[in-house]
Amino acid sequence: MDTAQHTDTTSWWGRLTERCYTSSTTTLARNIKQEAGASYDALINDLERPLEPRFEQAVARQLAAGQPAHFRPAKTLMPVMMQRFGLKESELHGNGLMNHADYVALRDTCNACAAVSDCWKAMRANAELDECRHLCPNATAFDALAAR
Repeated sequence: MDTAQHTDTTSWWGRLTERCYTSSTTTLARNIKQEAGASYDALINDLERPLEPRFEQAVARQLAAGQPAHFRPAKTLMPVMMQRFGLKESELHGNGLMNHADYVALRDTCNACAAVSDCWKAMRANAELDECRHLCPNATAFDALAAR
């Protein structure tokens, strides 16, 4: 086999392998969610864990399609989002800058957010504050708290 034929075969095989993997990532993510719930929970709640980009996208699509009932964005995403605004939950409560009812309202807004998959990807990618302001329904409240 000459070099040109070998390169064409290798290139063809590589493209086929990539297409097979790409088409299977949604199934892989769904199977992990269904068959290995604890591993899936750890995966979506660990914003630092590196994920292969296509697999990460498949997980984000699952979150967009209807987050798992046990996933609470306010528990995983809101503390990281607040940090982008220069806030820490413990300091807000400790310094009396936020009462319980305010925090509950922020948490409820976060848990009901329609952009949870975009937020999940943004927090994983260490999004800058400007992107967070456009993404987060609590942005105005976070800015007000940060200004105090």
